[in-house]
Amino acid sequence: MSEWYFADRNRQQQGPVSADELGAHFRYGRVGLETLVWRDGMPQWQRLGDFAEELGLLAVPSASASAMPPPPPPPLGQAAAEAVASVHAAPRKGMSGGKIALIVAAALALPCLGLAGILAAIAIPAYNDYTLRAKTADAMTHGAALKPIVAERYLGEGKCPRNGEGGLGEPESYAGTHVTQAVIGEFDDGTCGFELEVGNTGNGRLDGKKIWFELDRDTADWICTSEIDDRLLPASCRG
Repeated sequence: MSEWYFADRNRQQQGPVSADELGAHFRYGRVGLETLVWRDGMPQWQRLGDFAEELGLLAVPSASASAMPPPPPPPLGQAAAEAVASVHAAPRKGMSGGKIALIVAAALALPCLGLAGILAAIAIPAYNDYTLRAKTADAMTHGAALKPIVAERYLGEGKCPRNGEGGLGEPESYAGTHVTQAVIGEFDDGTCGFELEVGNTGNGRLDGKKIWFELDRDTADWICTSEIDDRLLPASCRG
């Protein structure tokens, strides 16, 4: 059974959850069709709506009365009919109704265009940050698989493991969708952990940047730091 991850309203990664649990989140309004989701095997995060049919989130709409033609208009009374006839019989000079409608529509459209530009200027950067946070979260999820391996050897053997030793692969062997390599070993201050290099995102704010995971030997807790902008990192990794 596939395990799903999703970004909550605070742009934080949640999961793993089963497909049934994800469907329950949708039914209770915790996630929407625009929520970004990911599961193993996907190259990147995608909208939940892309999997709506697979997860059974949307019911097939039934035929409704709206498809029927509207009823005919009620007949005009004698006085109304005469008023309509008089209007058509004696047209006045001036601008046609079609031209007036065009002018009114243009006047209404001008402030709407300005408002749309303002909204686009706000929404586009926010959406870009959101997609970059999703790619950062994907890189961190990929690297999380190294935590138990490093912790078991460091805490059990008292020696920090390194790439190429004890069955550990070379840095490039741990590459993923948005990770180019993972360097395992001691940091300059003597702490033990690993360094992820982010890549393949198509954005200079992430590509080539590092995320560091240090293991506290006394508490067995992991400490996350990074040179990536805090706004693109989960709260647990912001410095």
